Amino acid sequence: MPTLEFPKKLGFGLMRLPKKGLSIDLEQVKQMVDLFLAAGCTYFDTAYVYPGSEEATRKALVERHPRDSYTLATKLHAGMMPTEKTAKQELTTSLKRTGAEYIDYYLLHSLMGNNWKLYEKYHLWDFVQEQKAAGRIRHYGFSFHDGPELLDQILTAHPDAEFVQLQINYADWEDPSVASRQNYEVARKHGKQVVIMEPVKGGKLAVPPKEVQTLLRTAAPDRSFASWAIRFCASLDGVLAVLSGMSNLDQMRDNLSYMTDFSPLDESEQRVIHEAQRILGNTSTIPCTACRYCTEGCPQQIAIPEVFAAANLSLGSGRMTEARAAYEAIPAANRADACIGCQACEQVCPQHIPISERMHSIREMME
Repeated sequence: MPTLEFPKKLGFGLMRLPKKGLSIDLEQVKQMVDLFLAAGCTYFDTAYVYPGSEEATRKALVERHPRDSYTLATKLHAGMMPTEKTAKQELTTSLKRTGAEYIDYYLLHSLMGNNWKLYEKYHLWDFVQEQKAAGRIRHYGFSFHDGPELLDQILTAHPDAEFVQLQINYADWEDPSVASRQNYEVARKHGKQVVIMEPVKGGKLAVPPKEVQTLLRTAAPDRSFASWAIRFCASLDGVLAVLSGMSNLDQMRDNLSYMTDFSPLDESEQRVIHEAQRILGNTSTIPCTACRYCTEGCPQQIAIPEVFAAANLSLGSGRMTEARAAYEAIPAANRADACIGCQACEQVCPQHIPISERMHSIREMME
């Protein structure tokens, strides 16, 4: 299988786009897109299930730049659809929403233990092969949120997959619930290139615990905390792109400042990361990345990521007063005490968080 390559390793993840009120701030997205392309970066990543993202991609990117100046990835989520026919229709919808003539990198989305057989049942592996032959997609792979045994099973069954998208960051590298290192090693064993998602762990490594902040500032006072996380990922062999879900122009400028002319972590920088990993191994924070997959099917409409973010202010650094203030800022109907324990959220959580249990403990903590 030929090696895939982009001019730059930084990818623009279009899941956490800037907002103006409840809507996507399209003018800011346009400026971010223009800066990204001007720096020589080309890889844009959206998905059928990211609200408003594919449409924003059309308006900010596709309608304003030549088709050969960028690379577009989007995804098919089988779990969103009741039938094989409607699942396969996602590609047509994505092409219409984005306005792209074709999709460069098409992914079967968020495979894990409770849904991967649905992709088999719906014959979606055959489907992406057919769509590549038809020219509607150029390359295909899948994103994955489970353990190394299942990843090995899927790659053994589908050696034609051209790449794998994995959650990798230095905090999760040895975390058994995420298995970043083990999954990376399985992908490389199968000769697959890797697209990395959540390199900053949903923003948590952009503002890490205070002890980690002190460590990183001492090593490089003028460097952003996010830069350590993204460069850690980009330094790994076989990495096709590192996706950063940038939410404003400042984040874009910061990422471009060190990824336009990327240099891998040197030996001394690797030692700093190892120490940060040691520190983070003692944290009791909830590993939520605010992907919001859990909120779509919640019958109580609980603001799960916001509840976890409030709790983490206390769990991560003992800031209980701030934690309670953040919790009380959430509308009363959307707080932890509304949880009925149905566990619908847990079926789709990529981090495998026992959300119902956490809601119970957070309710007690906040009371």
